[in-house]
Amino acid sequence: MTHTLTADSIQLEFGMSSILSDIYIQCRTGKITGLLGRNGQGKTCLMRIVYGDLPCSSRSIRFDDTVVSQPYRRPDLVRYLPQFNFIPPSLTLKRVFTDFNLEFNELENIFPEFRPSWRSRIKDLSGGERRLINIYIIARSPSRFILLDEPFSHLSPLQIEKIKALLTEEKQNKGILITDHLYQDILDISDKLYVLSNGGTRPAKGTEDLETFGYIRAS
Repeated sequence: MTHTLTADSIQLEFGMSSILSDIYIQCRTGKITGLLGRNGQGKTCLMRIVYGDLPCSSRSIRFDDTVVSQPYRRPDLVRYLPQFNFIPPSLTLKRVFTDFNLEFNELENIFPEFRPSWRSRIKDLSGGERRLINIYIIARSPSRFILLDEPFSHLSPLQIEKIKALLTEEKQNKGILITDHLYQDILDISDKLYVLSNGGTRPAKGTEDLETFGYIRAS
């Protein structure tokens, strides 16, 4: 059965400035939905509004046409990966994987560099390794939808390719909404694409539309 997450009727202002006003996004299970936009267009704000932890003057967030006012209280429906790492640095990997009911050996199969790290604390990992763990935990969660804000930051090209493969696998179990400044990686894995510009979202199909909407320059 296909499930949908729909966000529209969103109004966000900071002072006298309108940040978001013409928004429509729909994400379906079994699909990766990409969200692109230049810096300062409000991508993170939109992600947080969909998640429910950023107040705004108007919004409609619906799961299968049912309005959910505080999605962040429903981890069975949605989880959010922010730009910063959310896992407390004092926790061990063993504790993290136990708390999230995940198998550590499945991580090792994809990222063998973690094999000696079972009892390591998050703070003892490198910046890239910390980001990988944060991404992996959200990607493997049993939530119906996941929202990923700049997941590829601090990762090497090989790690990015492995995460893209993981997300392509995981979309069989959930819907994924993802934004990142590495737009080619978003294009590679997205089944559907939106561009956020001038406070509104526009559906896009490829680089030609990205040029039309001013996200990239024509070559």
